[in-house]
Amino acid sequence: MIVAVAGGKGGVGKSTVAYNLGAEMDAVVVDADLGMADLPTARGPDLHDVLAGRADVLEAVRESGPVDLLPCGRSLAGARAADPTALVEAIERVEREYGHVVVDVPAGLRADVGLPLLAANVVVLVTMPEEAAIADALRVRALARELDGGLARVALNRVTEAQPVEELATLFGAPVVSIPESRPLALARARGEPIAVTAPEAPARASIEELADALYSCSRL
Repeated sequence: MIVAVAGGKGGVGKSTVAYNLGAEMDAVVVDADLGMADLPTARGPDLHDVLAGRADVLEAVRESGPVDLLPCGRSLAGARAADPTALVEAIERVEREYGHVVVDVPAGLRADVGLPLLAANVVVLVTMPEEAAIADALRVRALARELDGGLARVALNRVTEAQPVEELATLFGAPVVSIPESRPLALARARGEPIAVTAPEAPARASIEELADALYSCSRL
């Protein structure tokens, strides 16, 4: 199963949700933001190299960290050399080898947002309880519909008080999972580790587990 984790505006915690969701699902997390990669990286071939034809995609998957990861380079030259049209095939090959893939989709509505959505079996939209963030997420929802991307869940991130999740579920056409504002989650992100390792009893971890369980249910349909 390929899960695309998308959002509208940057700063809603999309990459953090993708990374932690990968940990819960024992999935490979693909950093598909070719221009502004945000997930941990290390020496060796990355997604830029794969899309430029310089490396095999399976060679670029890092299995040495707490989460299996296909990182993306951070150089402008690497981004320019990459062929985005090869992204879907690369993601699908990782799925065939590893089973579950979580794709961290670029923020906004840039041209490279559509390709991960096209590859995905299901989509998770990450937003925050703010009007602008919700409006941007709805625009991504519309794009996913055009590409036949099924919206499995909306992750309402950084929640500090009770929210009208039923209204949001109706607005988006999918159930909503609330992820509370969480210092343990932020600290785990800063350390490059999932919250399942650093603070497994934290409420935010329970929310991400709920999200993973929902996606597993989708895979069995």
